Amino acid sequence: MIKFYYNLAPNPMKVALCLEEMGLPYELVPVDGRKGEQHAPDYLAINPNAKVPSIVDDGATVFDSNAILLYLAEKTGRFLPDPSPAARGEMLSWLMFVASGIGPYSGQSVHFRNVAPEPKDYAVNRYMFEAQRHWGILDARLGSRRFVLGDRYTIVDMAVWGWSRLISVVLGPDGPAQFPNVQRHLDEINARPEAARALALKDRHSFKTEMDEAARLAMFPHLGKKVA
Repeated sequence: MIKFYYNLAPNPMKVALCLEEMGLPYELVPVDGRKGEQHAPDYLAINPNAKVPSIVDDGATVFDSNAILLYLAEKTGRFLPDPSPAARGEMLSWLMFVASGIGPYSGQSVHFRNVAPEPKDYAVNRYMFEAQRHWGILDARLGSRRFVLGDRYTIVDMAVWGWSRLISVVLGPDGPAQFPNVQRHLDEINARPEAARALALKDRHSFKTEMDEAARLAMFPHLGKKVA
């Protein structure tokens, strides 16, 4: 059985959706970031980057959420495009677009608006601009097709869903209205029973909610260190 090291952040949730869509049995292993559990030696032996998610599948260890999606899709042969070089190239391009663009810029937008100390105007403007630019590219893409790769629902859509659920957190309350095609895509995935089961994982474990000083240092260790 797959061991799934998770919490409720966007990247673990995309893997939760993938596991539910594929009907794979898995054991949940909570990793509470605000308690610093990602820095425990046992977890670092699985994921040296001290992030979630990670999976251990019969001796195979995979970390990074998009790597996990691709691993599971190739393991099961499901939620992939047609097996042509052109289709695979398109899939890899958009999957990595989420991995290197949507996710990081959205995450940094949230971080600099809500966590970073002053002065931070330049950083907020920088990451808000880039987050909006990336979401705009995706919105335009979804304006001409049902799913990111066309009519077929794939792991790319699952990767997007992890973040699109929180677009109002990333861009503010007006975020969803800026990108109606992304919202339509989100609504369609949310209507799937597998998405409902993934979202229900929030009731399985209690994670720390307070962003106190201990949580800040656990999640953002650089805040406790001076740059030489």
